[in-house]
Amino acid sequence: MNKILIIDDDKNIKRMLVRRLKKAGYDISTAENGAKGVEAVYEVFPDIIFMDMDMPVMDGYQATRTLRNKGWEGLIIALTASVMSSETGQAMEAGCDHFFPKPIGTDFETKLKTVLEAGHETDSGS
Repeated sequence: MNKILIIDDDKNIKRMLVRRLKKAGYDISTAENGAKGVEAVYEVFPDIIFMDMDMPVMDGYQATRTLRNKGWEGLIIALTASVMSSETGQAMEAGCDHFFPKPIGTDFETKLKTVLEAGHETDSGS
């Protein structure tokens, strides 16, 4: 079973993701901003991090950079409402491995499975 950490300030999105991912058999933890998320990573040691890129206190870009600078090599998937190529590019430059757009679609679990089956390869179009 994969451990997943969801770092997102939107309670409704977090609740929906937790419900869907638990139903799919994942072990889930959450944090409400990047600063708390960075701390949670070293408490939970997740296999996958879903990182909202637009949050208060510490945004997802800064949190991802912080984790990568500390040597975190785990899978980080950016979550953002913007599908602008400049913002997806920024997420990848910050250290995210993949990008999932918001709103979360009905194909979310399928996309996650595809990412996991492909392994830990960078792919900005996922």
